[in-house]
Formats: sequence, C-alpha cells, structure tokens
Amino acid sequence: MRSFIPSFPLLALAAAIGTQASAQDSPQQAAQLKQAGPIEEVTVMGVRRRLYEAGALKDITQKTEVLSSVSIERSNAANLTDAIAEAPGVRVNNECSMCGVKRVMLNGLRGEHTTILIDGIPMHTMMSGFYGLDGASATGLDSIEIARGAGASLTAPEAIGGTINLVSLEPTENGGKIELAGGEDGYRKATAVGTLLSEDGATGVSLVAQYDKRDQFDGDNNGVSENPELENKNVALRVSHDLGYRDNITLRLAHVDSEIFGGPTSTNFKGVLAGYRADNSESAQLFVNDDVREQFIGKPWETTEWIETTRREAYITWLHEFNDDFNSTLTLADTQHEQDSFYEGFDYKADNDMRHYDARFNWVISAEHLLTFGADARFEELRSQTQNPSPDYVSDSFNYDNVGLYIQDTWTPNDQLELVVALRFDDVEADFIDPSKAGVEVDETIVSPRMDMRYLHSDAWTSRVSVGRGYRAPLSFFESDHGLLDQDEGFDIDIDSLERSLTGSYALSYEADGIAVTASLAYTEVENLATLGANENDVPVLEQLNEDASVVVADIAMSYPVSDNLSLSATLENINYNSAFKQAFGVVPVEQRLTLGGDWEYNGWDVYVAASWVASRDLSEYGAPESPSFDAAGLHLKKQKTGSYWLMDFRIAKEFADAWQVYAGATNLFDYNQAADMETPLVYDGGEFDVIGIYGPLRGREAYVGVSYQF
Repeated sequence: MRSFIPSFPLLALAAAIGTQASAQDSPQQAAQLKQAGPIEEVTVMGVRRRLYEAGALKDITQKTEVLSSVSIERSNAANLTDAIAEAPGVRVNNECSMCGVKRVMLNGLRGEHTTILIDGIPMHTMMSGFYGLDGASATGLDSIEIARGAGASLTAPEAIGGTINLVSLEPTENGGKIELAGGEDGYRKATAVGTLLSEDGATGVSLVAQYDKRDQFDGDNNGVSENPELENKNVALRVSHDLGYRDNITLRLAHVDSEIFGGPTSTNFKGVLAGYRADNSESAQLFVNDDVREQFIGKPWETTEWIETTRREAYITWLHEFNDDFNSTLTLADTQHEQDSFYEGFDYKADNDMRHYDARFNWVISAEHLLTFGADARFEELRSQTQNPSPDYVSDSFNYDNVGLYIQDTWTPNDQLELVVALRFDDVEADFIDPSKAGVEVDETIVSPRMDMRYLHSDAWTSRVSVGRGYRAPLSFFESDHGLLDQDEGFDIDIDSLERSLTGSYALSYEADGIAVTASLAYTEVENLATLGANENDVPVLEQLNEDASVVVADIAMSYPVSDNLSLSATLENINYNSAFKQAFGVVPVEQRLTLGGDWEYNGWDVYVAASWVASRDLSEYGAPESPSFDAAGLHLKKQKTGSYWLMDFRIAKEFADAWQVYAGATNLFDYNQAADMETPLVYDGGEFDVIGIYGPLRGREAYVGVSYQF
C-alpha cells in the first residue's frame, strides 16, 4: 500500500510554485490593482468566484440538477445517499440486505457508471463507489450538482451515467453551526461546521466534522437484518487563499471511518468473530424448517457481513490568471481507501489507492469563444488479500492507468445560443496482476467526442441537447457481487474490452412567474457491458455481454410557488431497459416513479413533506428465477411480480432568535418495507443462501428529533 504521507510533498511543491508565480507581480502592479475601485471589490469576492461569474471557468452547459444546502437540510440527510435519493434521474439502489451496499444510478445506468466528484475533482475509487457513499457526509456542503449523460465532466470520461459533484462550503463570514439529533433504530447524528474568513477576504477556512449511526433493521423479525448497522466518522478541512489578485491555492484534507455490520441481530461483530474462531463448522440448517421467513438458528458468522472502511482524501489546486483572457488550474489529488471485511466466514482486505493529476487552461479567444484544453492522468491500484491458502485462488488485484488529453470550445454567437463541443483522447491500460492472469487485459487508445447545446427560444423556454461518447474499464468484481468472492477459487476474469457508450438527450424547460417545468428524454447504449456469470466449475466470472445494452429515460420535473409561503413540486420518471440490460442487473431497479413535495414557511416555521410512488415490476424480466424462498425442493416459490408502493417523509422545524432551530420528523413515515409488507429479500438459490430478492425499501420508519445552534 502506498503511504498517505508522500503525497504531501507534492502538495507542498504545488503550493510553493503557486506562491512563486504570484510573486511575479511587481509591488507597483499590486499597488495599482488595489487602488482601482472596481478591482478592490472583486478582490474581496475572491479569484475563483470572480472568474466563475465572468464565465472564464465554465465547464459544461448540459442540464444539471442542483440540490441546495437548504434542500439537503430539509431531507434530514446524514450522508450522500440520503441527500440525493429523491432527485430527478437518480436512484439509490440497495444491492445487499446484509452489507447494505448502495449504488447510485444516473440516467438508468448502473452504479459503477456514476462518478462522484468533490469540487469537480474525481476523488472516489472503484471500491469507494460501493461502501464509501454511505460514509460520505452531507454536512458542510454548499450544494450537490447532478449532471446526467456521458461526458458530464471533462476530467471524468468514465462517467457513462453522469456525475455527482459535492460542492464544499465556501466561507463568507466567521461563524459555525452545531447540530444534535436522535431517533428510532439507534439513529444518532452530531455535526459541527466552522468557518473563518480573513478581513481582506483572501483566506477562507472551513472545518467540518460529523458522527452518525444507525442500528440494524429486521422488518420480519426473523433474527437476520435487512439493513445493517452503520457508523460513520468524518472530518474535513478546506483552506482557500488568494495569493494576490490573480492566484488562488485551495487545499482540502478529509478522513472517513465507516463500519457496517449486517446479518444476525442478536450479537455484535466481536461476538461473531469469537464464535467463528471457536467453531467454524457449518450448521445443518440456517432457519427453522429451512424457511428464511422463520427464525434464524444458524451460527451468527454464517450470515454476518462486516465491513470496516478507512478513507483519506487530499487535493490541492492552484488557479492562476495570466491575464483577463487566459487562466489555468493545476490539480493534484490523492485518495486512499482501505477495507477490512468479513463475509460469512471469508476474510477480505484491500487497499485501493488513486492519484489524479490535471492541468487545465481556459482561453477567452473572443467574445464568442471560450477554449478549454488540458491533460489529465489517473493512476489507480487495488491490492487485496484473503485468508485462503489455496494456490488456485485468483485475486482481484489490478493496476489501472489512464492518461488523457482534452479540448473544448464554448461558442456563444448570440444571447440565444450556446454550443459546447469537446473531444478527449485517452490511453487506457487495465491489468489484473494475479500470476494466473498473464498479459494486460485492456490496452486501448480511444477518442470520445461530446456536444452540448443550449438554445433560448424566449425568456421562458429553453432547449438543451447533448450527444456524447463515453467509456469505462470494468475492473472490479465488486461491481457484480460486492466482494462475495468464492472461498475456494476466487473468481475468473473474462474482460478484454472497455465498455463503450453512446448517449443522446433532449430537455425542454419552461420558467416564468416562479413556475419551472423541465421535460427530458435520454437514450444510452452500452457495448461490452460487464456482468456476472459462472464457468464450468461454478466459479464466478466477470464477463461482458455480447449484445448491446440500452436504456431510455423520460422524466418531467415541475415546481410551483403557490404563494410566498408555500411551494409544491412533482417529478415523474419512466425508465425502459432492453432485455440485455435487464439480465445484467443483480437486483431489480425502479422503472417508474412519481415524487411529490411541498414546503411551507411562515414566521420561523418550516414544514416539509415528500412522498414517492414506485410502480410494480416483473421480476422474471430481470433474470429472477422461480427461486424457492426455503429449501431446494421448491416448497414456496418467490413472487415473480412486485406490487407498487408509497413512501412518505415529513419534517417540521421552528427557528428561535435567528440562532436556534428545533425540528422533528420521520423518513418512511408509514413504516413500509419489503420484508414486512411484501417478501423477504432472502432466498435459497440452487440450494445456496443469497440476498438477491431485493426490489423494495429495506429500512422502515425512522422518526427523529434534533436541535441546531448557529453562531
């Protein structure tokens, strides 16, 4: 494993370079700049904000949903998955009732096709897209930007589904906020945010800390959880400093500890581990009468999935403005993700490290053209180990190197039209390094074009069109089976090509008198989509589909201010997969969803209500066999069609003296969950215990109360 410390000399070197560059302005030039009235005003604004408002740091023009810090607060979100769960085009899919692994799906694509950015920088590794998202704190965010479609970011070409950008809080004053909350099922949350801003506005510091916890949830009371215990500890420091009028250095450091424990509800992981060491023989039966709907009677370790994750993140950026028409941003980022886990008697440890480098230049060629160009590189490696001594065991360790060049022209010929054309050239190498995997699996040089257009028909009507190509290297066995590696032989790899996508989308928006309506239609086709199969020895195989997978997503989102105090919103979504795509899913995704929301504010009171309806689905279309829910003889067959259901969230808050706020509410107010109201997600598939029958919510009501103080 690479040490976290060596990355800091690189960060210090970049800071030194930035300081030296800013010192190139003579004292006379600095004095002249400070004496000019308008320049004094923009200096207080800050280098980054001034350039963004001038349009000189523009990246994309495609349709982007923005979740503000206010909307994050109203949803009582503790982490990223809570905050974005009801956003248009977003589906947070729970893909394991034991370990609780969640995948964030955009535009109907799978979770591995979503790239998570922090302040526009790719900071999440292959593995952290599985167990890192529940640990990503929602505290200290200014907003969350959701951009759908291939090429949603110049520096994240593998984002076939799109990107989710977590925008850090930018200090505007000295102050802070402390919040405490608690509720059902062991829910606890404690947060602290502090901000400092220098008198001249040149230096801003933010410090964010959060602790949150939830207990296991067992909806059918059979002694096995459908949602695991989750405990997170987060701390992040961000420092932004203007080195004069034309330079800014921003540094962010973060540390995350997360622990997940799912399975038996009668013990903790220490007890499970002690029992496993004393007796690791398998039980004759796991449940009474071999029926997963009845009481669990096996040994605790036989259903235990425990994952401990440590993440360390660091990035530094240097923004330098050469003149009013030309600027550059240099970025260095380092992410280290460590996992220690126990899957029903199988130990799995992994170190997943990633370095990202980016040199970007923006050149205002004329009043009509902004040219963006640069180069980036991503170097990622995974090193895993298990307790398996077999020489036949195949590890999932890999090296992934990606070096790219990109260029983008933003053309604004008039006030009505904006056209963005971008092109990336990438050299991609993916190598599984197990001795049995001789050679390099993927070694390709590819070209990825993208076009985004925005046209203002009038003051109220706007059209947006996007067409783009994307790619992704299918690297991790976690994509298909979230780490449940075969205990005897590991897994096999049959990957020799990049996944390649083509996406086209159109959105029509209307906005006038406070009313906002956007209708969208998107089509995505993916070649060489990775999926999970098995070889002749029943060893899991990460392979690729021969047939192209495709999905069509149509949605319409509306918001309407009924009065100065009351606003309403609604979103209707329909997702249509072709048969090939359906067969590649591990669990059944949502196909149709209606989301309704209302917010009422009056005299310090705030009442927020959200409800969502999910339509029924045919499970057999997703490769769900008529698996018996207990014993291999098929005494009871699983349902082949789900029912539709409603979920509702509610929150009421009251402010006092402009500093205090007390609130109470509930997520999933009516306590609807799959195990209690539909059918257990547990099955015996071919005589083997599994958790593949997931198609509904796996956690019930969570009522809570809280208090916050802002200073």
